[in-house]
Amino acid sequence: MATTRKQTQATREAKLDELHERLTGAVERLVSGEDWARALAFAARFRTRSFSNTLLIWTQHQAAFETGLVPDPFPSCVAGYRQWQQFGRQVEKGQPGYQILAPVTGRFASANTSDVDSWRRLGKGEKPRAGEVVRTRMVGVRPAYVWDVSQTAGDPIPEPPAPKLLEGEAPVGLWDGLAGQVEAAGFSVVRVPHEGMIRGANGMTDYTANTVAVRENMDPAAQVKTLAHELGHVLLHGPDAEEARQHRGIGEVEAESVALMVGAAHGMDTSGYTIPYVSTWAARVDDKEPVEVVKATGERVRKTALAILDQLDTAQVGDGTPPGLDREKPQRSEPQRGEPAHERNTPRRPAALVPEPGVRPVRVSVAPAGREL
Repeated sequence: MATTRKQTQATREAKLDELHERLTGAVERLVSGEDWARALAFAARFRTRSFSNTLLIWTQHQAAFETGLVPDPFPSCVAGYRQWQQFGRQVEKGQPGYQILAPVTGRFASANTSDVDSWRRLGKGEKPRAGEVVRTRMVGVRPAYVWDVSQTAGDPIPEPPAPKLLEGEAPVGLWDGLAGQVEAAGFSVVRVPHEGMIRGANGMTDYTANTVAVRENMDPAAQVKTLAHELGHVLLHGPDAEEARQHRGIGEVEAESVALMVGAAHGMDTSGYTIPYVSTWAARVDDKEPVEVVKATGERVRKTALAILDQLDTAQVGDGTPPGLDREKPQRSEPQRGEPAHERNTPRRPAALVPEPGVRPVRVSVAPAGREL
């Protein structure tokens, strides 16, 4: 029995090591600004997944396409084995699942929630003591599998929304929705006639006057994109001394990336987004490896964009989840083709395997006219 457990643990650890290597390779291939923009535009269509899992899905689907296993170079929506069965669909024979990292959670109890050292983990079936508060926390990750709809057969699923925009057109309601979030953060939105009034920029966030200015002599799509960029600054950055110690380039990357994801989620053209080479900003955080900076920045951008999108009453493209599927509902462990039964439901590697630390915020800079950064 002990030998079997050790073998199971070794197999699980090997799978997690393989996933880590695959993820690291995917991050390292984000070399140019165009690569980063394409990755974020893809992530916008799978925005409920972590940035790391988005990259894992993307790279594995590309490999499946290159070998002829799937008909299209990009997936449309993914779900687990039993989740597809809920839709009356079945994974087709010979279709490998895409490995992703699923969270492992534990229940913790404390009678003094303000004392971080007072929390204790509850055992399986253990009830809290009188007066204790129970919270769930992520304690590790485990390998899990998802399949694209093109890898399944069965009942049709609803088509996800697909907004269509004319060139230069802004999505209906997007300006007002973004402006409302800027104002909710304590800033006023100002439209100025031309860039000469805001130091030659498309937009400018003034932390002293608490204003966000956008020039009007651009087409509506460019104006709304600039407003999303400035909202990214409002939510992520500030002028305090700690932020000033970080290179401002990452702040601009974050703001532009938030705008890109918000635009992509509305079907806007993302080809005009200007982001510098990844290597020029990822290496500028002194205490972190560039790969970790890229992962952390991607996740920070994704969470900010998702928070913005969740507050908008606008038509948005699908988020990579089959329409009608509630991913918040707990699912039983997914059976994996070729995976021994005793390996199912077996976590556990500490979450530090794929750390997603926040990059310290940086001071905002002003974009010159004709440049979005």
